[in-house]
Amino acid sequence: MEKSTNGEARTTTEAAREKVLYSAEVRHANGECTLTINNHLHGNVEVYVVPEKAVQKLPFYLSMLRNKLA
Repeated sequence: MEKSTNGEARTTTEAAREKVLYSAEVRHANGECTLTINNHLHGNVEVYVVPEKAVQKLPFYLSMLRNKLA
């Protein structure tokens, strides 16, 4: 079993039926932070170099988003 973002357990079958719409990742290499956004609906990938200060603020922004969605 897996846990969803809200902490509820879900079965592997439920997880297999889900479709990823967007995904994003931040990587740090050679002193630069790179944000990669994948739009799985349209097959687009966007890549941006972002300041490390912005990356450090991500937990704060994600917390704000979680609070608004709750």
